[in-house]
Amino acid sequence: MTPDWSELDRELDRWAQAGLSLPLWWRDDDAIAPTPALIRLADLAARLGIAVHLAVIPAHAQDALADALPIGMIPVVHGWAHISHTPEGEKNAEFGADRTMQALGMDAQQGLRRLRALFGPRLVPMFVPPWNRVSDNLLPQLPELGFRAVSTFTPRAAPLAAPGLAQINTHLDPIAWRGGRGLANPRVLIAQVARQLADRREGRADATEPYGILTHHLVHDQAIWTFTEALLTRLLAGPGQPWTAVDTGETNEPT
Repeated sequence: MTPDWSELDRELDRWAQAGLSLPLWWRDDDAIAPTPALIRLADLAARLGIAVHLAVIPAHAQDALADALPIGMIPVVHGWAHISHTPEGEKNAEFGADRTMQALGMDAQQGLRRLRALFGPRLVPMFVPPWNRVSDNLLPQLPELGFRAVSTFTPRAAPLAAPGLAQINTHLDPIAWRGGRGLANPRVLIAQVARQLADRREGRADATEPYGILTHHLVHDQAIWTFTEALLTRLLAGPGQPWTAVDTGETNEPT
C-alpha cells in the first residue's frame, strides 16, 4: 500500500510559505566491509544528491572497505567493537556508565586511531556510540581524544555536548527494531517527521541542528529502501538542504 504523505506535505508547504530551509543529513550505521547493500546505499545517495555518513565499527572494519569506499560516503567512528557491556536485562550500551572511565576512553581512542589509519583524511572525527547510548562522563574527554562531534538519537538539548564537542543527532529511524526489523508503520513515521518539523518551525526544537535520517543498510528489506528513498526525495524537493559534518569547519587532523 502506498503511504499517505499528506500530513508531511502540509507541513512542508508551511515551511515553503515561511521561507524556511532544513539542513538535512544522513547517517548509516554498522559498516565493516564492502557489500552489495553498501553499493545500493551509495547508488541511492548519489541519485538523491546527498552524502552518507557511514558509521564504521573499528574493531571489525576490513581494509577492503577503505579501498572500495564509494564517493559520497563520509566515514565516522562507530564506537569500538559494537559489544554491549551492560548487565543482562538492561538496555545495550558499549559506552555506558557501568564501565570505568579508563575503559571508555581507551576504547574510544583506539576506535579513532584504527579508522584514521584505515581512511586517513577522509575520516571525520565524529563519535557515534553503538545503540546511541553514551555516558555523560565520557563526553568531556572526547575532544581531548581528537573527536569534534558526537551523534546519538532524538533532538539535541544543546549545540554542544561538551566544550569543543558538537552534538549532531539523528531523528528518524525507519526500522521496527522490536517488531521483526522490518519497516515501522509508515503512518507513524510520517507523523513523526511532520511533528518534528512543526516543532522546529514553531520554536519548540533547535531548528539549527541538522535533521538526521538514520539507516542500517545491512538489514534493509525492500520496504525500508523504498520508504527511505521516498522520504528523502520529499524532503530534498522541499526545504531540505544536504548537510555534511565537513560543513562544521572542524579539522579531522590528529591531535
